Amino acid sequence: MISIKNLGFSYGEGIVLKDITMTLEEGRIYGLLGENGVGKTTLLTLLSGLKDPKAGSIEIDGHTPYKREPSLLSEIYYLCDEVAEVNMKAIDYAVNYGRFWEKFNLDKFVEIMGVLENDINQKMNRMSFGQLKKTYISFALACNTRYIFMDEPTNGLDIPSKAQFRKAVMKYTREDSTLLISTHQVRDLENIIDPIIILDKQDVLLNASIEEISKKLHFDYSSEKREGALYSEMIPGANVQVSLNTEEEESKVNIEALFNTVHMHKELIKGLFS
Repeated sequence: MISIKNLGFSYGEGIVLKDITMTLEEGRIYGLLGENGVGKTTLLTLLSGLKDPKAGSIEIDGHTPYKREPSLLSEIYYLCDEVAEVNMKAIDYAVNYGRFWEKFNLDKFVEIMGVLENDINQKMNRMSFGQLKKTYISFALACNTRYIFMDEPTNGLDIPSKAQFRKAVMKYTREDSTLLISTHQVRDLENIIDPIIILDKQDVLLNASIEEISKKLHFDYSSEKREGALYSEMIPGANVQVSLNTEEEESKVNIEALFNTVHMHKELIKGLFS
């Protein structure tokens, strides 16, 4: 389990994260959403032990990531947005670097590369950005860690590859693993991320499961405007409208509409889900 308490971080005088508190449970695929500059990447690097919090604390299974204890690091994989072009074949990279994660499975790496239609014998510095990204995604999942942190993993992937990515995540992630995926590409991931975390500048606006969200907010897709809607947006053939779920109606959560609703009604949403 990940426990974040009163976390703060700044770059010089610029405060990025302030008094962030939340818990991340095992067996979940969290979607980390937020506008540019709210600290999503910073949070991932703090969780990975690459930066030291300026205030507060992070504990992962009782350990502090920044102490970089080998026993914890072997259970963490951080996939950053920018990936390195390495002068070796993908299979050789997996063999050489997989040894740093004791549960790394080479056969699993090869299988996931196949699902993503990627060539294990191609040199990584000759791959397109999308092929390179798929190689690192395959490696991340093959490490079999308890914690996987991904920063914009679908950037650079074409439409078929995004579907393959969703399939790979659902099939090859350990049942007890915690995934935290930072993304702006909500539609790429809306069928696999649950719960949803929405960061604001120095604040957590939402950390809730899809079930919790649908109990408190109603998403309407009719052509008629709903009185008292918190948010409304035209989509082909209808409106998507978000209202307080006072009638306990069932509805499908639209994450883009949820994100916009949260940002238009920050204090209301925080109070609703606190």
